[in-house]
Amino acid sequence: MERRAAVSLAAAGLGVLAWTLVPAPVFRPPGPEERRAALGPLDGLGEAERRAYAEAGHEPLPWPGARDWLVAHPEAGQTFEQYLASRPPAADGGRRVLYLAPMGAQAPALEPLVPFAEAFFGLPVAVLPEVDVPPSVRTRPAPRWRVRQLFVPDLLDLLRARLPRDAQALLAFTGDDLYPDASWSYVFGLASLSDRVGVFSTARHGPPFVAAADAGGRGRERAMKLLAHEAGHMFGLAHCVHWRCLMNGANHLREFDARPLHLCPVCLRKLRHAAGFDPARRYERLERAFREAGLEEEAGWAGARRRSLEPGR
Repeated sequence: MERRAAVSLAAAGLGVLAWTLVPAPVFRPPGPEERRAALGPLDGLGEAERRAYAEAGHEPLPWPGARDWLVAHPEAGQTFEQYLASRPPAADGGRRVLYLAPMGAQAPALEPLVPFAEAFFGLPVAVLPEVDVPPSVRTRPAPRWRVRQLFVPDLLDLLRARLPRDAQALLAFTGDDLYPDASWSYVFGLASLSDRVGVFSTARHGPPFVAAADAGGRGRERAMKLLAHEAGHMFGLAHCVHWRCLMNGANHLREFDARPLHLCPVCLRKLRHAAGFDPARRYERLERAFREAGLEEEAGWAGARRRSLEPGR
């Protein structure tokens, strides 16, 4: 398998791009022993917490398709021990609020997402007033589309200056399309693993990028996935390669939609370390939030996990 890499010749005065073929690493889904090693030893944990990280109900990560994230970005993954070694930001006594903020005129309504976010992270969630996009933020037309894109690093700088003192994280929503670098066509969202700020866009969920017939009915579910995925990064979680998991990377909307709205055992253990929630209580609240959102499949999954943690099981 090979991957194209662009080599700029502009510095030599040619003003063109030449393409060269370079070998690309091939991603191989991990096996059972590798997944257990990524979870780490469970000695010393209580019985209920050990059962919270059981493999039952979770699907192994399949081989990626030709256009999928792990073909373009063959990541090694992050074990629980590696997560601890990264010294991730924790929700301590002074920083326990997850803030959401609409950004720009096309930002979606955030209040409907609050019950889900509170259940998912086990933390209080607050919505800030709208953040204006100043003229200093760099923009460009989206490649192949007549749509404005915002430069993500400028947006993250803007959010860092507005980070409340009690914030575990500040996550902004925008209806504008996003790009992180001149070499990328777009990103769904981007968050800092250390600075507690992130931004994500709902632009690719509807026209002109997606036909109206394909966009309808999934807007809330997609916004929930984006919120939890990007906020997960701000708790120090890297992309997951161990199971089908909310923290899997996504290279296109079909791959994004295929991600579940729940965490695998490895990522759940990381998030519990950072946020300190009770797993059984978390699944109870998630089941309720999913049912209120009309997501019956995810509600059933959360309910099954909740019951598996009941005493005597």
